[in-house]
Amino acid sequence: MADPLSRRGFMKTTTTAGAALGAGLAATPLTASAKTNFKYQNGLSPWPLSMNTSTIRPASLRDKIKVTAEAGWDAIEPWINDLNEFEEGGGDLKALGREIKDRGLFVPNIIGLWNCLPATQEAWDASLEATRKRMRQSADVGSRFVAAIPSPDRADFDLKWGADRYRELLRIGREDYNITVAFEFIGFFKGVHRFGQACAVAVDANDDDACIIADTFHFWRGKTGFHGLKKVNGDIIANFHWNDIAENTPEEGTGDTSRIYPGDGILPLEQILRDLKSINYTRTLSLELFNREHWKMDPKVVSETGLRKMQECIARAEL
Repeated sequence: MADPLSRRGFMKTTTTAGAALGAGLAATPLTASAKTNFKYQNGLSPWPLSMNTSTIRPASLRDKIKVTAEAGWDAIEPWINDLNEFEEGGGDLKALGREIKDRGLFVPNIIGLWNCLPATQEAWDASLEATRKRMRQSADVGSRFVAAIPSPDRADFDLKWGADRYRELLRIGREDYNITVAFEFIGFFKGVHRFGQACAVAVDANDDDACIIADTFHFWRGKTGFHGLKKVNGDIIANFHWNDIAENTPEEGTGDTSRIYPGDGILPLEQILRDLKSINYTRTLSLELFNREHWKMDPKVVSETGLRKMQECIARAEL
């Protein structure tokens, strides 16, 4: 299946996007990236930048789309509960997908297929009805990928079993819904919590479309480290969640709420960007935060601030 990101630039041409970009330029000298004439963000980024909707809760999905487009992002990454609430309220997800495109955005991925990888064949068969619904919803809104979460979580998660079931999820997604299922590792899980484990599942699935969802927080929380990124081809990564962690944050017991804006913490984000460029990663960087204080703020402010932080991070990498 061809990757639409290789065919379309999704460049922003609206006045609003230009104004948001100008605000970012005023805050930080981004000329190093601008000189390279990259494909996204008016030449500032080699990757499309996406707003993950966890960052701007509890706004409605339509409001999330509105503030994301107006701030100047390239894409929006909803959660499956966003799609459920919209559809249960009488909304048409296919029409919403067209609305997202009309606003100059695209949907790179949906989070996700929860409880889609139980431990037994009987439980897996029983999970398929909910999994298929989530695949259909994700495809209806126009997403390229949907994330398979390795849950129910368990310490004895069998990677071979996971690879076999993931291969079947890939087949169902491709044949029945024209969507690619991407495998996500979760740094605080007892089971699949490391980059290498996720890569093993994807490789052993033995499918050309096999890929993973990466996340700077989960690399840190799962104690993977970041040097292994240079050992893979960028095509194995379907989408990369982007965030930072504050200095002196304990690894044990730390959850998603500890994520902060990129550049405000200690993660080696600029080096990671250079490594992603060196392995020819071309897909999305998606800002995924769960900051409860941000959720109390105007989502427009959070969206604009997040985009500026992403732009500044890329500029500092001097790609």
